[in-house]
Amino acid sequence: MNQVKSFDIETIRKDFPILNQQIYNHPLIYFDNAATTQKPKPVIDKVNEIYSLKNSNIHRGVHYLSTQLTEEYENARKQVREFINARSTNEIIFTGGTTHSINAIAYSFGEKYVEEGDEIIIAELEHHANIVPWQVLCDRKNARLKVVPINDRGEIIMEEYEKMLSGNTKLVSINHISNSLGTINDVKKITALAHQKDIPVLVDGAQSVQHQTLDVQELDCDFFVFSGHKIYGPNGTGVLYGKEKWLEDLPPYQTGGEMIHKVTFERTTYNSLPFKFEAGTPNYVGAIGMAEALKYLHKIGVDAIADHEKALLEYATSRLRDIPGLTIYGTSERKIGVISFLIGNIHHYDTGMVLDKMGVAVRTGHHCNEPLMDHFGIEGTVRCSFAMYNTKDEIDHFYDALIKVNEMFG
Repeated sequence: MNQVKSFDIETIRKDFPILNQQIYNHPLIYFDNAATTQKPKPVIDKVNEIYSLKNSNIHRGVHYLSTQLTEEYENARKQVREFINARSTNEIIFTGGTTHSINAIAYSFGEKYVEEGDEIIIAELEHHANIVPWQVLCDRKNARLKVVPINDRGEIIMEEYEKMLSGNTKLVSINHISNSLGTINDVKKITALAHQKDIPVLVDGAQSVQHQTLDVQELDCDFFVFSGHKIYGPNGTGVLYGKEKWLEDLPPYQTGGEMIHKVTFERTTYNSLPFKFEAGTPNYVGAIGMAEALKYLHKIGVDAIADHEKALLEYATSRLRDIPGLTIYGTSERKIGVISFLIGNIHHYDTGMVLDKMGVAVRTGHHCNEPLMDHFGIEGTVRCSFAMYNTKDEIDHFYDALIKVNEMFG
């Protein structure tokens, strides 16, 4: 599919029917994209098409519907492989989302390689999905969870990270981009440093794959995970990328139909990749819908989307800094279109509720980042996060709404 030559924001917005509505008599301004993105019409149409005309279980059917949908499901896998530049479709496992994928590696890798006294490294800016699975693993194996500190700009302190890497380190699991601060971590360097000591690295791409061109071979990470619903695809979908050598080596984390090769009451042998890790009936409708979202992203152009969102970030940051008493958390020079902030002593929840009454959807709270909030000594923030369909006019309306919030509570 050819890439669109210019970023036509009005045409793009027409592809997202949910944006064409009023909330409390105001045009909807959706700035909660880090939580989930809205779905373009091609994705909605594809899901409707499957349920209306094609629905059938895949892989095991010999009839027309099953074989047709099986082909679409495996084409979706090819689409994902191409999008992240994996070497093989054997390296693409469909899961239920980022959290599902991290738990899969925490269980599978942990069972085989983690023992008492071993260490897992994460960073202070992880969301809970990249904290709790490793805590559970460490509890189960009497291993240690080590946390790389960040500075007050919200950046990983690389010197501290390097000091933590040791012969006891079994795995590093780092988010590519912080969901609360927008910080872009240098995961290529983080991976290279770990590999110098033969330590594998998992990169949590929940907030990255939709905002920038992604190449897992260039990053050289061992595992990369992301969710479909954050890249304009259906909910309940996700991807676990793993280098083939690891996926061949690790045991399955779920068992049941499809992941088997041969079952007797004495013994079961496992299927080949990627099916070894896809037990039971997969979310084939979601996977095909997610692939449709990737096609849409490719059509618009991920680099063009990144440029647009960067312009929005710079414009919004400039405007918000004019608001008396407003503090932005996360000021790294390398960040995506996410702004977390507080206005004076106004509670984040109050700010969010008033914004909602003016048609602006933002996220309030700790954003599944309680340890990160502890770092800044706050309970939570207001978070606005941009996507391809947002505009500078929306930011102007957002600015005016925040001025009203400040007048009401300030």
